[in-house]
Formats: sequence, structure tokens, C-alpha cells
Amino acid sequence: MAKRSKLSLFFAVLLAILLGCGGYLLFQDTTSPEISLSHTSEYVSPTLPITVTVTDDKSAVKKISVIVRHNEKIIPIVETSFSDGAKTQQLTFSLEKTGLKDSTFDLEVTAADASLGGFGFGNKITKIYPMRIDTTPPRISMKSTTPYMRRGGSGCVVYSINKDVRQTGVKVGSFFFPAFRQSSGDYLCFFAFPYTTDTKDYQPQAVAIDVAGNSQITELSVSRIPRQFKTDTIEISQGFLDDKAAEFEAMAPGPMSDIERFLKVNGEVRRSNAQTLMEIGKDTAPEMLWKGAFLRMPKAASRAGFADYRTYKWEGKKVDEQTHLGFDLASLKNSPVPAANNGKVVYTGYLGIYGNLIVIDHGLGLQSLYSHLSEINVQKDQVVAKGDIIGKTGATGMAGGDHLHFGILISGLEVTPLEWLDDHWIKDNVIDRINAAGSTAPEFSVTSPPPDEGKPAAPAKQRQSRTPAKRPKR
Repeated sequence: MAKRSKLSLFFAVLLAILLGCGGYLLFQDTTSPEISLSHTSEYVSPTLPITVTVTDDKSAVKKISVIVRHNEKIIPIVETSFSDGAKTQQLTFSLEKTGLKDSTFDLEVTAADASLGGFGFGNKITKIYPMRIDTTPPRISMKSTTPYMRRGGSGCVVYSINKDVRQTGVKVGSFFFPAFRQSSGDYLCFFAFPYTTDTKDYQPQAVAIDVAGNSQITELSVSRIPRQFKTDTIEISQGFLDDKAAEFEAMAPGPMSDIERFLKVNGEVRRSNAQTLMEIGKDTAPEMLWKGAFLRMPKAASRAGFADYRTYKWEGKKVDEQTHLGFDLASLKNSPVPAANNGKVVYTGYLGIYGNLIVIDHGLGLQSLYSHLSEINVQKDQVVAKGDIIGKTGATGMAGGDHLHFGILISGLEVTPLEWLDDHWIKDNVIDRINAAGSTAPEFSVTSPPPDEGKPAAPAKQRQSRTPAKRPKR
């Protein structure tokens, strides 16, 4: 009898332990998943992709379902169960199959986790998003645009939109140049005629996408002026490779010959640097920070020009082809470099083929670039005025001799700088365009270029007898 009592007690304790563990497992996770929606506006178009993200930090996400409630009608949208044990799951859907047009409805999202909460069915959460179908696209009204554009150059357009938008600007092939809303309510956009685009293929388009996802595209009427760029051949010397060995190895480490390393820097690193400039181009003010024509570095001789097409040779054989972007200016060694216009410094540091680099933002996606510097005398986020000394010329990066590589960028894409050094061009293509649209452009007067600006400097032998710059190699 005592033995039977002990056995009963053992089973009772075991049952209590099992119930206790089961209860712990059942209720250890009582927290519901978290739901977020990619589209937060009340307005939505039927074709807009919407992504729901469900996260549960304690348990895996087990199920997501989405329905639409319209009046008394329930319309299933999507329902998916998951078994991969992931703590974050996403579903993307649209409302196209609902057939709803210009009406209000509730979007209902329900999610459950894989815990033993909810008495084995998992913890659940339901979120309801009141929405309205909007099928009316925005309307773009052009107010002023650049009458003509040269290949490799810049343009300016002003337009209005009849409703709120989440994105607008000018699209050129794969490039997008954002527009910025001004105090007048109009949108102002600087855009480019990419040097890589043939004249016959160039067709800029103003694009507007409203908060619901409806879009409108309007082709810009622009006269296209063709331009043939210069060609050049550069013989790579062993002396140049020796001089650049340490810099190139830092950019492209690993076992390879000197010429292989050069080709990697001139190709892969160059392309990576271009992508970095596109990212830097996003760091821009929504208004014009500059005033007047951009300043050319004084007492400097013009060397390589914008979009010069270069053939590189090694031991007499062609090994590479690249395009030189920007405007090379050679003066005395370690010459002071002035800021070309008012703006804010958005980048300082070493960047591959550009070497020591400064980028100044002038607003609306317009930026100036100063590279190969031997010294950088400004810091990121510093506000500078036209003519402020920001650094000194040098031969860092791909440069084979002391000079300044000066560039102008529109939303990260390099364009010909010469237009922005020309006050007549700025007046005709920017200031007058803004004024013609009924907006107010900064005060601007056309003046003759001061001495040593707008023209090459005298030969080095007529200046001070300091070390002249070598011909740049980049």
C-alpha cells in the first residue's frame, strides 16, 4: 500500500512538473507581433505596391492575412502561412483586384506568431488602416524651361503641380534629377544632358508621383545641340607607376603587377568613386545657396577638359579607355584653391582616383568638386563663401602632376563646368528661366570676367620662378 502511495505521489509530481512546463511554454510569450506598412498615406492608387512587414522578437512569425472592408463587403487580398522560423516576414500586394475606384475603405492586416500563446494558436494582432482609393494622376504645368542644351551640359526647368506629390523631378534615361519646391509653390529642377547620351536619344521628362502612387510624365521641349569631345592618348610610364605605387596599392590591394593594379584603379575604383559621388549628390539644400557666376581658380592654365576621351597605352599597346570628367587647371605647385561659389561643404577626404577631395553643395543638387588636393582646409558641414581658400592643389589620386581637377555635378553626375563659369550662360539659362516662370531668382548682373578669369594663365616661365606643375595624367 505504501509502495502504491509513493508511486501515485511520483506520478502526481511528474504531472505537476509537466503542467508547469507546459504552462510556462504556453504563456512565456504573451507579446503580439508588430505590424508596419510601407505606405502610410491615406490615399492609395489601385496599382501601388504595398508591403506589410511583421516582426516578432520572441517567436517566429507564423501567419499574415490582409483583407479590405468596404461598406458591408469583405474582400480577401492575401493570406500566407510561414514555417521557416523567421522573426520577420514581408508580403507585398496591391489593391488592383478589388475593383474599387475613388472610394474609402479599411485595410485590415492580421498577424500571428508561432508561440503557444493564445492557447496554442499564437499571439495575434489586427491593425486597421483607413484609406481612400485615388486614381487621378497629378497634373504638371510647365512654366519655364531651358530653350537649348548642349551635350554634357546643364538645364533648368520650373513647373507647378496641382496636388501634393511624394516624388518629382526630371528623368533622363536611367538618371533622375530631383526637383525642389520653392516658396512660390513651384518646383525648380536642375538637370543634365549626360555626356554619355547621344543627341538623337536625349529626351528629358518631367515626372510627378502623387502620395497615392499615381504618376504623370511630361516630355520637355528642349533644343539639343550636339558636341564632339576631344580625344587624347596617354602613355603610362613606369616612373608614374612607381610614384603612385603606395596610393594604388591602398586602393587595390593584393598580388598583381603594377600595370594590372593601375587598370583596376582606373576601372573598378573609378566606377566605385562615381557611385559615391551620386550618393554625395543627395546631400543638398532645397534652395539656391550660390550667387553669380562660379569662380575659376585664378592664374591657372587650362589643361584637360570635360569628357575628353582617353586611350591609355602601356609599352606602346592600348590597354584601357576612360573618359576624363571635370576641368583641369594647372598653376604653381601647392597653389591656393578658392571655393567657386557660396555653399556648404558636404564631403572632405580621400576618394580613390580623385585623391584628396572637397565637395561643396550649392543647393538644388548643384555641387562643385575640387580634387587631387595636397591640403584640405575645411570641414564637412562648414559654410563657405565664394573665394574662401578651401585647400591647396596637389597630385593625389590619379594625378600625375600638381593641378586642380575642378568639377560641377548635378545630383551627383558630372557636367561641363564651363557653363557655370559663364555669367551670360547662367543669366540666359537659369536666372531668366526662373524669372520667366514668375518666381524670384537671386539678383544677378552680367559682368566681364576679371583678369586671369575665364582664360588660361600666361605660360609658367612668365610667372614666378617656382616649380611648375607637370602635365596631369588622369
